[in-house]
Amino acid sequence: MCAMQGRLDLPAVGERQSLREQVANALRAALVTGEMRPGVVYSAPVLAAQFGVSATPVREAMLDLAKEGLVEAVRNKGFRVTELSDRDLDELTQIRELIEVPTVAALADPGRAGDFDRIRPIAEEIVSAAERADLLAYVDADLRFHVELLSLSGNAHLVDVVRDLRNRARLYGLSQLAERGTLADSAREHLQLLDLLVQGDTEGSRRLMAQHIGKVRGVWAKPAS
Repeated sequence: MCAMQGRLDLPAVGERQSLREQVANALRAALVTGEMRPGVVYSAPVLAAQFGVSATPVREAMLDLAKEGLVEAVRNKGFRVTELSDRDLDELTQIRELIEVPTVAALADPGRAGDFDRIRPIAEEIVSAAERADLLAYVDADLRFHVELLSLSGNAHLVDVVRDLRNRARLYGLSQLAERGTLADSAREHLQLLDLLVQGDTEGSRRLMAQHIGKVRGVWAKPAS
């Protein structure tokens, strides 16, 4: 028998993007943080009531997530989060390391200080979200930061691949880090990374990026015991 959903801590949606896009982004963040759990069936009307919107954009958003392999439809009930094994997470992390570490390190260049300055406000958003333990806002800002940073490589296909890998991740341990007050320390690594890139420190950027991704898999993705 499938477990049924409880109430999720979901954000209100506004009018900057289409409702479908906003709902999909919020649900992706809830998936990554582990707010939405494998084995639980989520009903579009129930989620819609929590968002304060009609069921239609929620169903459309869930169908988008199903196409991405993040959820699967459960006939006449709703959608269930796709489960990832430890091996899945290890393999996703390995691919991220192969792509993100050298790509980010190659961006280190004092001449690109203006590009890094434009991304800095997003890094500050990450720190702010961590300090107030807003995990969904943290994940949203973290994704935007890394997408914007990788976009500086000029390779749109690479960015799409990394966005997909990050959306498939699970960061169950984020809540534990927030409770211990250590999430903000990890959040500040984004600002440190920008400082290294502005300094043209290729090796330092490489080390910090590798450390950051390793920490995500080694600590953040562990479910609470």
